[in-house]
Amino acid sequence: MTRLLSTAAIAATAFASPALAGKADVLGTYADIAAAAYEDSRITAEALETAVDTLIATPSAEALEAAKDAWRAARVPYQQTEVFRFGNAIVDDWEGKVNAWPLDEGLIDYVDATYGGATDENDYAVLNVVASPTFTLSGTEVDATEITPELLSETLHEADAVEANVATGYHAIEFLLWGQDLNGSGAGAGARPWTDFAQGDACTNGNCDRRGDYLKAATELLVSDLSWMAEQWKDGGEARETLLADGDAGVAAILTGMGSLSYGEQAGERMKLGVLLNDPEEEHDCFSDNTHNSHYYDGMGIRNVYLGEYVRADGSLVSGESLSSLVAEADPAVDAALTDALDHTMARLGRIKTAAEAGFAYDRMLERGNDAGEALIMGAVDALVAQTSDIERAVTALGLDGIGFEGSDSLDNPNAVFQ
Repeated sequence: MTRLLSTAAIAATAFASPALAGKADVLGTYADIAAAAYEDSRITAEALETAVDTLIATPSAEALEAAKDAWRAARVPYQQTEVFRFGNAIVDDWEGKVNAWPLDEGLIDYVDATYGGATDENDYAVLNVVASPTFTLSGTEVDATEITPELLSETLHEADAVEANVATGYHAIEFLLWGQDLNGSGAGAGARPWTDFAQGDACTNGNCDRRGDYLKAATELLVSDLSWMAEQWKDGGEARETLLADGDAGVAAILTGMGSLSYGEQAGERMKLGVLLNDPEEEHDCFSDNTHNSHYYDGMGIRNVYLGEYVRADGSLVSGESLSSLVAEADPAVDAALTDALDHTMARLGRIKTAAEAGFAYDRMLERGNDAGEALIMGAVDALVAQTSDIERAVTALGLDGIGFEGSDSLDNPNAVFQ
């Protein structure tokens, strides 16, 4: 089974699986979990927006810390939704608005002199919209006197088709709250002063009003985007209706999301690549040093959809007929092995999370020569790769031919990483 087929190729494949009972119920549970997790993402993003409003209205060290705490809390449900990528085109087409990374943060605001300037790959790497009421973009003068959600989403985001021009979403907000992490593999996250949002003479680094406007626009846009996606998974929503229209294709979508996130995306691009490069910038939440949580909740999202249960932000449980029960009906040994593999992966990701919370941050784990850090990360990478093999066995047990998972050079062709 290839792990390199595109999502389009997967969608075009004709599926032929055994007539197992309960497929519609399994898909219903999956859609219910998606609806709940995206709704939790919306709710926690609204709490973040409230904290941002407070920070802008009455700046203080306490208000900035409260906004950071709200951002961290908002990541918990969202990361558990990433498993809905890859198998659902509606999510893939949308996801870059809210979670694109890495980003050239100089597009947004001031950066340290060591950051450099414009590059051959990105003319706008240090555009600094916060400091620029007008600027030229693709030969057109842009009036950015007012920083609005529309300016960010329609003009700036992925400007000139450069993926690093990330102007919206969690990571743009993260940068505005933390600032750059200039510690390399040393201890410490970004340390933006609260006075970057202060008023009058207390303002540091200039343009505090516009910085607040950008932060407000970005959080408002995040809430709007998450609200839209939550609606797509509710009764009558496009994502739910597409999923439920074909039982075999729907089950294939679940497995495609599980395998692609587990293998190419998380084990490969988000974890193994950083180990190969020993680069602290190759961490998902690089400004806040929250990467350990992003990895952990990505793994939990995979486990959620297989076992058919999701614990909501308010502590309530969404559960129902699971893919696990469907696989168990076809081959109990395959189900038992995959369930064990998911538990093992969560234990390995949990070790990273525990170590980071004790002070051994993820970017420090990536330091060249840090054997303990590499062992922690590679323990989880190996578990994710092994887990993917068990997901492939589930695909076979269900008779779903032609499914492919996203790959990664860091796993499939490591030498290419250095070329």
